Amino acid sequence: MTGIRYVTDETGRRVAVQLDLDQHRELWEDIEDALLAEERQGEEAIPYEQYRAERQRRRRQDGD
Repeated sequence: MTGIRYVTDETGRRVAVQLDLDQHRELWEDIEDALLAEERQGEEAIPYEQYRAERQRRRRQDGD
């Protein structure tokens, strides 16, 4: 596959991959999104209206 290179150790085992972001930007963004979703899986969710109210309150405080 073009635009992908593997980094290998002394034994030839693949230890890393290099992506040409011009060719594979969407793939990398999908990988990042999946990792972020996995990282945030245990976080508590709050309703949008609560988030919005807290954000507006913080904006008013910062504007003073």
